[in-house]
Amino acid sequence: MTTSTPTRGQIQRTLAQRIQALYREQLGHQPSKVTCQLSDSNLTIILENSITQPEQLLAQSGRQELAEQVRSDLDEAIQPQLKTLIEGILNVQVVELLSDATLETGRTGIIALLTDTPDIRNSPLASKTKKKTIDTDKSDSETSAQ
Repeated sequence: MTTSTPTRGQIQRTLAQRIQALYREQLGHQPSKVTCQLSDSNLTIILENSITQPEQLLAQSGRQELAEQVRSDLDEAIQPQLKTLIEGILNVQVVELLSDATLETGRTGIIALLTDTPDIRNSPLASKTKKKTIDTDKSDSETSAQ
């Protein structure tokens, strides 16, 4: 049995699910939504509600600078695992991960710069499924394309 090359949508959905699981396992906090968009040799990831309770508590108690430092340290600590996860799914090397979070909105943005364009199969619905979003506020079976 041969394995077919996955579509862009399938890869983006797999990445979103695995990234959400990584954050849950490593930080004990699951982002409410993970959106992945693959374009040529770049991967853009947006995590909604990505700020942990301790970070929120620090920010709310006037320790904004410490909360930002904790967020920065957590991002730095999880990057090697995130890089390995992305490389494993896309079968291309990650040159660099760029990441930033905003405590006020609870969003984290990550850009993965890739060495090559991943091998994906063109889908007849490709124009309608540009990015995949996993929203934990919905049931696990609901994956919405935006």
